[in-house]
Amino acid sequence: MEIRMVRISVFLLEFMLLATLGFGQELVLEAPYRLHTLFSVECKNYFDWQTVGLVHSFKKAGQPGPITRLLSCSDEEVKGYGAMDLAPTMVVPSMSRHPKTGDWYPAINKPAGIVHWLKHSKDAENTDWVVILDADMIMRGPIIPWELGAERGQPVAGYYGYLIGCDNLLAKLHTVHPEHCDKVGGLLAMHIDDLRKLAPLWLSKTEEVREDRAHWGTNLTGDIYGKGWISEMYGYAFGAAEVGLRHKINDNLMIYPGYTPREGYEPILLHYGLPIKVGNWSFSKLEHHEDAIVYECGRLFPEPPYPKEVIEMEADPHRRRALMLSIECINTLNEGLMKQHTVDGCEQPKFSKYLSFLKSRTFAELTQPKLVTAEGILKIENPPEKKVLDERMEPHPKIHTIFSTECTPYFDWQTVGLLHSFRRSGQPGNITRLLSCADEDLKKYAGHDLAPTHYVPTMSRHPLTGDWYPAINKPAAVLHWLNHATTDAEFIVILDADMIMRGPITPWEFGAAKGRPVSTPYDYLIGCDNVLAKLHTRHPDACDKVGGVIIMHIDDLRQFAMLWLHKTEEVRADKAHYSTNITGDIYESGWISEMYGYSFGAAELQLRHIISPEILIYPGYVPAPGVSYRVFHYGLEFKVGNWSFDKANWRETDMVNTCWAKFPDPPDPSTLNQVDGETFVRDLLSIECARKLNEALHSHHVRRNCPDTNSRKDAPSLRKFGRFTWNSGTKSDPTTTRTERRELPQSQTDLPDSKLSTFSLWVVALWILFGLGFLTVTLLLLSGRRRKKVKGKGHRTKRKSSYSGLMDNGAHDWYLKGTEASLKP
Repeated sequence: MEIRMVRISVFLLEFMLLATLGFGQELVLEAPYRLHTLFSVECKNYFDWQTVGLVHSFKKAGQPGPITRLLSCSDEEVKGYGAMDLAPTMVVPSMSRHPKTGDWYPAINKPAGIVHWLKHSKDAENTDWVVILDADMIMRGPIIPWELGAERGQPVAGYYGYLIGCDNLLAKLHTVHPEHCDKVGGLLAMHIDDLRKLAPLWLSKTEEVREDRAHWGTNLTGDIYGKGWISEMYGYAFGAAEVGLRHKINDNLMIYPGYTPREGYEPILLHYGLPIKVGNWSFSKLEHHEDAIVYECGRLFPEPPYPKEVIEMEADPHRRRALMLSIECINTLNEGLMKQHTVDGCEQPKFSKYLSFLKSRTFAELTQPKLVTAEGILKIENPPEKKVLDERMEPHPKIHTIFSTECTPYFDWQTVGLLHSFRRSGQPGNITRLLSCADEDLKKYAGHDLAPTHYVPTMSRHPLTGDWYPAINKPAAVLHWLNHATTDAEFIVILDADMIMRGPITPWEFGAAKGRPVSTPYDYLIGCDNVLAKLHTRHPDACDKVGGVIIMHIDDLRQFAMLWLHKTEEVRADKAHYSTNITGDIYESGWISEMYGYSFGAAELQLRHIISPEILIYPGYVPAPGVSYRVFHYGLEFKVGNWSFDKANWRETDMVNTCWAKFPDPPDPSTLNQVDGETFVRDLLSIECARKLNEALHSHHVRRNCPDTNSRKDAPSLRKFGRFTWNSGTKSDPTTTRTERRELPQSQTDLPDSKLSTFSLWVVALWILFGLGFLTVTLLLLSGRRRKKVKGKGHRTKRKSSYSGLMDNGAHDWYLKGTEASLKP
């Protein structure tokens, strides 16, 4: 009787645990929303092996909901295609060859396929949220839109900063809301209602941009090939702008293998669209364009170095982390191929060290699903709202800001400073960097993405005279831009690279008009008052001592630019009049010839300037009382106490490509002497300028994914319970809702089966306590019954008691082992 009662109690305890853990059962906690993942491919070997990699990683990552491959194939291609089983698939009509224009552009299949899915798929009727990926991606963890902050009307997306067409004429030509254009792509997570509005426009805008051959240039699109290949990306950006979708842009979720993620952030998507290199090993997807690797039993991509080898080859922990992601990407791809070969009935491959590694516990631990941390979610940045004029007001004329640089580190950090301040100044319109580079220098130049850029031939070495005078590049670049770029701006604002903007510079505020440019005083240009002006212009009385900031009507600039360049060459050649008493140039080297070229060229056209002293100030100068200057021009050394800054001292320092490089911090304002009011205000402005430069560099390093030394490594994961499905006897199936949700260790050194979600731990703990209490009460009852037995039955009682103890221990070991086994991934 006692044994039977013990068995019953053990059975009840086991039953409670099994019910809790779902061992052999299915415990379902409904997800708050229904989720579907989509990706687009063509029926080619190239996309087949990518499909294997993505679908395998989809399963491994534990992504909730089904996944659908949108397979774009012509009727003839479908007949001969034999890989329908690689993924849950919807065949969509191919638009690789446009049915109307005949244009060959396979990328259009992505929006076309999504439009078709929305119209013809029953899944689309039963979906709340959609995640859209590219085939050449590896998932490292679940992508849950609502956990990432996506809302209806506000999708979450990755950042594609090279889509410069959002900042220039391209957006104005192709959307009525250029101010809503977001530079996004790669990862898209949005509500189905938003996708229904967007998809038709995504397709039509792609067709529109693709047909706009006149604006395929690199300077307008950022496409390094200038072939319109990224028209589909612009189709998305312009379509989204048209329907008013503003994205939550997260630059920490997706990464290209080879790039270094910010410290403390765990990317959950690897996009292997670019070549990967680790030591002497490399991988490029383009080298496998015709590769039938999916169908060649036992064949995998060349094995990358092992983790131990990466540790030995790279001492820097941040760079090592990037290399680890690179090898993880290809190892996961190879793991998917290995499993696909097994599914296809291939023979068991011969033993190898690499195959053993892919099947090892170590690899399983390294590639267990990664979860987005609290910091990763909180770092989502909403795009700044762009100022839109009230429609009831008379619209102001359009403005475009330009500045001239060369492809050197010296101008790169200045560019970063100016661009950062431009974005925060409230300056209307777009900005373009005029980059003067020799062909050889341009091949080695790495700062293409620092600013929207118009490339111009360098004139640092004059092509006719051989004179070395880089300052001439400014008028030469402005002339080249006017002749080769298209703009609908009515006024042009011209700045120097060594400036920091503090506020907007607009023609309507400072009174600029056609025939009446605005500029700032350059009183040291004494050549306007003497023989120099009489030698170089027919209207010396119209010579204005101006420079620095220029606001000019586009019609005036078109007439003036050639004269600016010509007069610069003329003054530069007039070495007989370089002296300080004639030019004001303390170096007597003709270095300010370009400034005189401007003044004399404007005088030649009798353009008289409105000269405003309230636009620009040099740090270190005492400001006029009550003036809110719009620009710092840090062309001269300035000091605050024992601290000083001189841009010339940083001519050869690569501040842009050295992570977290910054200039020496200026003094804290609280340390300043406030007795002398003028000195105090002067020093405050100097400190502000230096701080703005360092702030710009910091933001640049953040965008470049420099390792964040201040990131918290112990940040808790933000998790919401989705649909929890556990069935130990069921094989993973991407077509079913796979919503197993577990709290996984953030460190790669933690064992995958050593932790459960907080929810599961509490439930298990409560059931164990309940079970132990139940057993204790049962044993106490049995113990009381035994004490009433006669002594002659002591031997039998002892045996029963021992047997009961064995049952307790055995049952305890059994359910613990069963729990561990069932919780392994």
